[in-house]
Order: sequence, then structure tokens, then C-alpha cells
Amino acid sequence: MRQTQEELLKILTDIGIEHTTHEHPAVFTVEEAARHSDGIEGVHSKNLFFKDKKKKLFLVVTLADKPIKIKELAKKIGAKSPSFGKPDLLMEALGITPGSVTPFAAANIKAHEVTVILDEEMMENDLLNFHPLVNTATTTIAPRDLIKFLEHCHKSPEIIRI
Repeated sequence: MRQTQEELLKILTDIGIEHTTHEHPAVFTVEEAARHSDGIEGVHSKNLFFKDKKKKLFLVVTLADKPIKIKELAKKIGAKSPSFGKPDLLMEALGITPGSVTPFAAANIKAHEVTVILDEEMMENDLLNFHPLVNTATTTIAPRDLIKFLEHCHKSPEIIRI
């Protein structure tokens, strides 16, 4: 069953993760999100959902302002000819819509194997910001708590320098 924003935030609270959520208008790109980041502490993210030619799924989470070269990234994560996951696959695998891609979607992963990749440089920051399953809010947590959440969802992430 697909989690709601409220259910996600309850999970975070129940497992002892300190978090702050800021509501804002719907955003669909990193650029749009940047317009609503004033007053939100921490770094912001870019979240990419890929499927490769072997049908392996990847959720890559990095810094919002980091340029990504898909071919270089593919080598680093072991993906063969990756392409962005289509909206129907995004909903099926992560239970979210385009514009809402987030590592918090690990709470929705049930039927698919999705490799979660976290950028080591992003994880070196004090606070991280992600959509709480919807693109009308931003939730701030500490990097260690992101790991704790992912492990709670049985998704041990790979941390690499992207």
C-alpha cells in the first residue's frame, strides 16, 4: 500500500528520527524547488530514477546543484545503458509521481528490487532535504537518520562519490 505524507512523517517520528517539514507550492524541477528553499536549512537534493537494459532499477540521490553525466554515472553504479524510468514504472515501483522522487519512497518499495544510491558528498552535510512523498513539501533530516530510515525500510543504500 502506498504511504501518504502523513504516514511517512509518522514513521519518521515512530523510529526516533528528528525532522522538520516545510509546506510550499508544487514543484517539479530542482530549479522550481530552489525558489521555495529560503529559510530551509541544509542541502537540497536531486533524485533520479533509472531503469537499465537488464531491467534493474536505481534511485540515485545527489546534491541538487551537481551536474550529472549519465554515462559516467552508469559506470559508477553498474547500470547498463540506463534511461529514466517512465511515470507508470515510477508509480509501480516507488509509489510516487514525477516531481516527487525521493529516498523516502523506500517506504513504498514492495514488489520491485530498487538499488538506492546516495552521493557520498551529499552525505557529508549536516542536514538533507527531500520531498516527503509529495512535491508540495520539503522534509529536513540528518544524514545518519536517512540511513536509519532506509534500513528501517529494508533498503541498505550504497554510498558512492558521484
